[in-house]
Amino acid sequence: MTACWLELPDDALFGVHNLPYGVFTTPDEPSRRRIGVAIGDYVLDAGAAAHATQALREVAAPLSAPALNPLLAAGRPVWTQVRAALIAWLTDADHRPAVEPCLLPRQDVALHLPFEVGDYVDFYSSEHHATNLGRLFRPGSEPLTPNWKHLPIGYHGRSGTVVVSGTPVIRPRGQRKAPDQDAPGFGPSRRLDIEAEVGFVVGAASPLGVPVPLDAFADHVFGVCLVNDWSARDLQAWEYVPLGPFLGKSFATSLAPWVVPLDALDHARTAPPARDVAPLPYLDDREDAEPWGLDLDLEVRLNGTVVSRPPFAGMYWTPAQQLAHMTVNGAGLRPGDLYASGTVSGPEHGTEGSLIELAWNGERPLNLPDGSTRTFLEDGDEVTVSATAPGPHGTRIGLGEVTGRVRPAGSAPLAPH
Repeated sequence: MTACWLELPDDALFGVHNLPYGVFTTPDEPSRRRIGVAIGDYVLDAGAAAHATQALREVAAPLSAPALNPLLAAGRPVWTQVRAALIAWLTDADHRPAVEPCLLPRQDVALHLPFEVGDYVDFYSSEHHATNLGRLFRPGSEPLTPNWKHLPIGYHGRSGTVVVSGTPVIRPRGQRKAPDQDAPGFGPSRRLDIEAEVGFVVGAASPLGVPVPLDAFADHVFGVCLVNDWSARDLQAWEYVPLGPFLGKSFATSLAPWVVPLDALDHARTAPPARDVAPLPYLDDREDAEPWGLDLDLEVRLNGTVVSRPPFAGMYWTPAQQLAHMTVNGAGLRPGDLYASGTVSGPEHGTEGSLIELAWNGERPLNLPDGSTRTFLEDGDEVTVSATAPGPHGTRIGLGEVTGRVRPAGSAPLAPH
C-alpha cells in the first residue's frame, strides 16, 4: 500500500488513495480562492505545489484557477496526469521539501463551492424511495409509475441556488393547500424536508446533438460529491401536477465542499440490483463487465443524532445510465454540470434518505435524545449527510459531509459562497 510521507493513520478518510478536490481561502487572503486537495487533516494548495515542484507546467494554470472548472474542462487524460502527480508529490520523500510548505491545516481554511455549477439535474433513482412516496401519495394504487423501470426519471433544477455546505437554508415561502382546504394559502413551508443524495460532476463537454453512451461515462464525469436537495413537501405537493418540482425544490440545494475523483472509487464499483424489466439498448448495462453501481454508505444526522444510514449500492439506475438518458435526446454537456442521484433510500426502516419516509408523512415521529420529536424540520435544526466508500486493502475513503441549518422564513439574504 502506497504510504504518504505525512504518516497518516490507516483509517484516514482523506488518505493518499482519495485526494478529493475543493476550493479554499485563508484568513489572510479571504478573497483569493485556490484549488485545494484534502490529505489527512491538511489541504494541499495544488497550484502552489505545481509551481514549487516545477512539474505539470502545462496544467499549472488550471490548478491555479479560483474554481475547478478549467480542470474539469481539460478532460480525462489531464485528470489522470494530475492525480498521478499528486500521489507522487505526497508519497515520494524527494518531493517533501517543495510540497510540505504548500500544506495548510484544514481547520484554518474556509471552504467554498468547488466549481461553478452549469446545469443541474436531479434524478429519482432509488426504487425504495420511489415506492415509499408512491404508497404515501397514491394509496391503493401501484406505487411506481408505469415509466419508472423503463427510464431514469429526473427534472431540471436551479443551478443558481446550489450552495456549499455550511450555508444556512432559509425556510421557503409559497403556496400550499391541505387536503381539507378549498383553496390554497400562502406562507412559510410547514413540511420542510431533506433528501440525502450523491452528485456527479461533469468535466469534459459533449457536442449538442451527440448522445453520451454508457461506456463514455468515465470520459465525461470527473468525480462525485454529496448533495442535500432540500424539499418543501407542502409546496411541492400543490404545484407538481402536471409539470413536476419547481418552487418546492429550487430554494436551496446543498453541496459538499469536496469532489472525490472517479478514479478514487475503483474499489467501490459494484453491480446494481437485478432488474426485472429489460432496459432499452441505450440503457442496457447487463452485459457490461463492470457496470457503474457504487457501494457508498451514507449517514444522516439531525442535530447530531444519526437518524438514517442509506445504502447507495441499492440504487436501481446507475450514474452512467443517468448520463446516457440525460443526453440521449442530444442535450450537450458542459464542464461544471451537476446531476444528482435522487434520494438514497434502503429497504429497511432507518435507511431512508428523507424525513417524509422516516416519519412516514408524520404518522411515526422521530424521537430525538433531547425528548423532542420531528416529522419535518423546525427552525434551528441542522442536518449533516456524510458518506464513505471502500478503498484499497480494506480501507475506507471519505466523501466529506454536507451540512445545513434551517433559518426562519424572511431571514436576511445569504452572502454568496
